[in-house]
Amino acid sequence: MNKLLKGLAIGGLVLSVVSAGSLATAKENTSGAAVSKGQSKNLIVLIGDGMGPAQVSAARYFQQYENNVKSLNLDPYYVGQATTYADRGEDGGQIVSGIVTDSASAGTAFATGNKTYNAAISVSNEDVSRPFASVLEAAELNGKSTGLVTTARITHATPAVYASHVRNRDNENAIASQYLDSGIDVLFGGGESFFLTKEEKGKRSDKNLLPEFEAKGYKVVKTGQNLGKLSAKDSKVLGLFGSSHVAYVPDRTAEVPSLAEMTSKALEILSANENGFAIMIEGGRIDHAGHANDLPTMVQEVIDFDEAFKVAIEFAKKDGNTSVVVTADHETGGLSLSRDNIYELNVDLWNQQKNSSESLVTVLNEAKTIADVKKIVANNTWITDLTDEEAQYILDGDGSSYKREGGYNAVISKRLLVGWSGHGHSAVDVGVWAYGPIAEKVKGQIDNTRIATASAEVLGVDLQQATANLQAKHLYPKFKINRSNEVLYPAKALTEALGGKYQIANGIATISGKGGTVTVDLNAKKAKLNGKDSSISADIDNDVLYLPLTAFSQVSGQSLKWDALSERIVLK
Repeated sequence: MNKLLKGLAIGGLVLSVVSAGSLATAKENTSGAAVSKGQSKNLIVLIGDGMGPAQVSAARYFQQYENNVKSLNLDPYYVGQATTYADRGEDGGQIVSGIVTDSASAGTAFATGNKTYNAAISVSNEDVSRPFASVLEAAELNGKSTGLVTTARITHATPAVYASHVRNRDNENAIASQYLDSGIDVLFGGGESFFLTKEEKGKRSDKNLLPEFEAKGYKVVKTGQNLGKLSAKDSKVLGLFGSSHVAYVPDRTAEVPSLAEMTSKALEILSANENGFAIMIEGGRIDHAGHANDLPTMVQEVIDFDEAFKVAIEFAKKDGNTSVVVTADHETGGLSLSRDNIYELNVDLWNQQKNSSESLVTVLNEAKTIADVKKIVANNTWITDLTDEEAQYILDGDGSSYKREGGYNAVISKRLLVGWSGHGHSAVDVGVWAYGPIAEKVKGQIDNTRIATASAEVLGVDLQQATANLQAKHLYPKFKINRSNEVLYPAKALTEALGGKYQIANGIATISGKGGTVTVDLNAKKAKLNGKDSSISADIDNDVLYLPLTAFSQVSGQSLKWDALSERIVLK
């Protein structure tokens, strides 16, 4: 388990600040809390995952030099840039979260207005985390329709932060399960495999969620053709266009829709609601191509995202009551549009790769000789003069987890005259583009948390009330499992989160609350309940006392339940 230290509260950590200029007549939401009428009925948020400044420039250069297109669709709407840092977190003394963010912590920031640690999906940076509501969850309380669209798995970090809550982004089965009760109307992306959930830890108990979505009124589609057949009457839709991520642009078949096609259909469906809608649309695979250092594929993914933006901006202009905001969660790969002191870019070669490097992984791994590698490269690129040294480098791999794929992309990148700092994220600021009333709120240099608070302001929704609703339902604690397969929780942190008191004196820990008192002899690891011997388990790990949920139920006087799939405590 990560031992994540709570980061310092620095700029932009406010849940929701509604400016006086955005206020209009008040109305009641479905939770009964008074909220303000916003400046826009609808909100479209677009996220280019991994799309730093160099990624945008690369796509623009390609469009200009190869397609004779003067600018990207995004360009006229540029308003500023955003910082992306995460909360600090450590595991065994090693920093796992800090200035360089991942998609989960960045997504939590621009979805909820709160900073957190890397890997957290809309929960706080604490030993017992609390959920933060997203602008989409708040919009649902106002009767608006909501949607999530991505070229990544729909259970991946960026869509997940808008409609689910888990301590670790890798718990994608839980994210899929939480979508079932999230109220999100339209879900388009990949990730069909994660709609099989393991219900019990350590036990094989798979459950197909798709019939449950259908029972709740969702229409399930899995091809581009069936996506096209949907109409505005299909008010709830789950579109799964791949077992894992949606295929990269150069690898797609006719079965796989583009991001623009998914965006168009989502807007058609959501706009049928007279109360308006809020949607997040992600170009998720810009990031993946950046991680792999596959520049030709990355450029195609940015252009795919730019085409989706075109659909969104045309809708907004025609509608006249829609705000659009675009940003990125971070930059990926440390892309440099130059290398080796050569003052040029071989842009004319950027479209001479037939398929993504991902599509070559199997054949590259099967290669035995330099001749094998040369044949693979020649079949997928313009390169017929690959040197023995280049081929051997690919055979040896680049020394990273990308192995031969990394070696292949290193060789290709050198020919393209681009460089990469590595296979991870970087901490550079990312661009912000906007249209409609939200544009004035995100101008200049901002923090990524401002995307969320500005979104709430223009919609007139209450992030604080939505968050309070969630925090009354669940807690997300760190936990451990003992040899008896019993789940144990940090005693001090959970006691205090439940409103109780935790004290240590003379080797005895005392946990008290409205329901009673548990004492634990820390040396003997023996527990007593209200002064009597008890079978309550006790364990100590790195000087932290852990107890089972029964102890906290007794002390708090609440009937607490453990949701093993989502790894959270159900309060009510």
